Amino acid sequence: MSFSKNLLGWYDVNKRELPWRETKDPYVIWISEIILQQTRVDQGLPYFYKFINAFPSIVDLANAKNEDVLKVWQGLGYYSRARNLHFTAKHIIEKYNGVFPSNYKEILSLKGVGIYTASAISSFAFNLPYPVVDGNVVRVLSRVFGVEIPFESSAGKKQFYSLANKLIDKRKHSKYNQAIMDFGATCCTPKLPKCDNCPFILSCNAYITNNINNLPVKKKKIKQTTRYLHYFIINDKDRFVLSKINNGIWNGMYQFPFIEFEKKINQCELFETLNWKSFFLGYKYEVLSSSDEYNHKLSHQRINSVFWFVNIDNFSNNKFKYFSKHEIRKLPIPRLIDKFMNDYKLI
Repeated sequence: MSFSKNLLGWYDVNKRELPWRETKDPYVIWISEIILQQTRVDQGLPYFYKFINAFPSIVDLANAKNEDVLKVWQGLGYYSRARNLHFTAKHIIEKYNGVFPSNYKEILSLKGVGIYTASAISSFAFNLPYPVVDGNVVRVLSRVFGVEIPFESSAGKKQFYSLANKLIDKRKHSKYNQAIMDFGATCCTPKLPKCDNCPFILSCNAYITNNINNLPVKKKKIKQTTRYLHYFIINDKDRFVLSKINNGIWNGMYQFPFIEFEKKINQCELFETLNWKSFFLGYKYEVLSSSDEYNHKLSHQRINSVFWFVNIDNFSNNKFKYFSKHEIRKLPIPRLIDKFMNDYKLI
């Protein structure tokens, strides 16, 4: 039996019921695919419902404020995805009169859409025979067919896409794409794959050669950097000082003022640093207390942070602004700060 038939037979019994599979609406499928970039289905599902409820159509998304889009996305991470969605919605309104493009090359040209996402939208919304190749698919193909070249390399991408194109069922390509993604997500998992329930157990190269844990081959991970941040909680009559972030991964969100160091330092050292003294220069202030240490992991960096509660007389700075608790609840803020504020019941 062919790979495709085996896979589709498995899918008929084991497929997951997901809301974006119940529609051919390219807007809904596009939203789901962007959310599922770097996000597991179980984590992304509530955000999908939340996003579609807030912005039911591409017009609603295009007309929304950037801050409102980021607020709905808050907590999901990789915020460039939300910014790209907002930008692309406005672009589709302007260039395509609000009609989502149905041509693969036009879909691929949209901001935030790569080859995988363009293939998924083309297949699921417009019934075009493009194979999807995401992390789940790479893992399946690598193990079953013994592909030992990293997908991240140019030669690896070429080999995997060539193999995927040969295997896709040309008559049931949409179903095939859903099937291989589900198979990788629920059966041929990164750790402890369910080999006993695998329809390819007799032909899987990785299983036969006892090489499951070594496939797929991955390039060396980018080394994480560690940042040491000290945030200042400055408030006046339940109004807190915040500033809008204008660059980096949290661009467009809001945070407390902070100072940063290259290494961890103790309290006595901190109070004597030039960064600390410069921030409070010209002000009369009193340090009331500090928070527990908060650690936050991102893709390429680890943030080690402490929040300092400070009384300061007549604080004024063009970079910062006072916001009420009611206003803060509507602002997009990084998960790290959101967690701290909830832990300390500041909002």
